[in-house]
Amino acid sequence: MTPQEIKAALGAGLLSFPVTHFDREDKFQAESYRRHIEWLSGFDAPVLFAAGGTGEFFSLSPNEIPGIVKAAKEAAGKTAIVSGCGFGTEVGVELARNVEKAGADGILLLPHYLIDAPQEGLYKHVKAICQSVGIGVMVYNRDNSVLSVDTLKRLCNECPNLVGFKDGTGDIGAVRQVTATMGDRLTYLGGMPTAELFAEAYLGAGFTTYSSAVFNFVPALAVDFYKALRGGDRTRCETLLKDFFYPFMAIRNRRKGYAVAAIKAGVRLQGFDAGGVRPPLDDLTREEERMLEALIGKWKR
Repeated sequence: MTPQEIKAALGAGLLSFPVTHFDREDKFQAESYRRHIEWLSGFDAPVLFAAGGTGEFFSLSPNEIPGIVKAAKEAAGKTAIVSGCGFGTEVGVELARNVEKAGADGILLLPHYLIDAPQEGLYKHVKAICQSVGIGVMVYNRDNSVLSVDTLKRLCNECPNLVGFKDGTGDIGAVRQVTATMGDRLTYLGGMPTAELFAEAYLGAGFTTYSSAVFNFVPALAVDFYKALRGGDRTRCETLLKDFFYPFMAIRNRRKGYAVAAIKAGVRLQGFDAGGVRPPLDDLTREEERMLEALIGKWKR
């Protein structure tokens, strides 16, 4: 896809980050991953993000990621695949080029590794990665990589393939300034953990869509909520929040890292051999998995 084509796809509907499947030795399990991607591609999501945050990008080696992207592309059909990218600038540039060669339709640039950085450093980092590839890039605004409006404007002026802005800060005032300033130059995505909990606020701030982690294991429910949100059906949104998303949040909040581990548990409960999470995360307990299974209820495939 061209940068403008992936920009249009990113804004065309609900998005999601498939979990990365591992075997019992914590090695990438391509066969099960392809089956999962194929299943998800049958639902209404124009873009899937391979090796993203929910896909445990932080625990993957840079050498593993192009193979994961390739497997996703093989199974996704017409669904576009955006790859996670990150670490430091030199590693990020090399990874960006490698996933482009593997067939990625775009890149999501996750926060760089470990250290806080000034705006000039962030500008140079994002610019280097954008200019290393021809495919579209979107930045993930969160943690130690929060771009000011001025920095984002500079990047948009110098990097035509910077097409998207994903926010995980929850700072509605700041992101509203971004959308008001940058207008339709970028596509805007909500990126808070369990994004449905914040979707109404982000919609009001000019964000047309978001990435749904629960789409991994209850895609029909995730699409139902998205359509209700975009259709202005607040009653349906509130029903789904109370019946599913708030109880899921309670499970997710029981331990650090469960924003990923609970999603992976849900994928296993839907019959996919996704394996466990890699360290430094840890899996749900048996009791917690039973709680999640009861919650899935009628959305069990």
